[in-house]
Amino acid sequence: MLICVPSVLRKDEVADFRRLMDASVWEDGRSTAGAQSAMVKSNEQLPPDSEIARRLGNRIVSALTSNPRFISAAIPRQIFPPLFNRYRAAGAHHFGIHVDNAVRGDRLTGARIRTDLSVTLFLSEPGEYDGGELVVEDLYGSHEIKLPAGDLVLYPASSLHMVTPVTRGARVASFFWLQSMIRDTHARTLVFDLDNTIQALVERLGRDDPETVRLTGLYHNLIRLWADV
Repeated sequence: MLICVPSVLRKDEVADFRRLMDASVWEDGRSTAGAQSAMVKSNEQLPPDSEIARRLGNRIVSALTSNPRFISAAIPRQIFPPLFNRYRAAGAHHFGIHVDNAVRGDRLTGARIRTDLSVTLFLSEPGEYDGGELVVEDLYGSHEIKLPAGDLVLYPASSLHMVTPVTRGARVASFFWLQSMIRDTHARTLVFDLDNTIQALVERLGRDDPETVRLTGLYHNLIRLWADV
């Protein structure tokens, strides 16, 4: 399941993020990489425990928890504090093919989560840089993602993925992981499709339509069956 969520942040919010980030000190991105990932990772990141990273991360989490499409797709149980990276042409930055760690721990809080889904929130417009595509591999092939600033993409953390070399400009993004209440990818996809169908029926028939009410009950009963809370 690869799902794009548009306009998580408004353009003015992105501009404010970039102003604060551009004025910050960046470090080697390998500091948060696992052993395998560190060998193929070349980028910069805001220090994860810095005040600015935590403050901007909290703003992202607040935006996500009020975004219906994100909630429907992820059914989040716990969201890892968002991190921030930068790929610059001047540094020949890229991130080779890898799989994210199955479990992530937060050094500040000690919290640990199972990484069911990986998230990239784009903070640069596509025209600001060349290269830098997020490439995600699944059973249907490779998918290149390069979204407008403020949009994000969700994809299984178990997927092989990479960021192609940036050859002009700078690619700035937030990246993080989440643990879903529904662990199984197939079950989560079915629930997401069902929710989209219900919302379409609500627009056509109204929320009080008997069939819509019945499908809504089915939706909640499936979550009740599969949820790990």
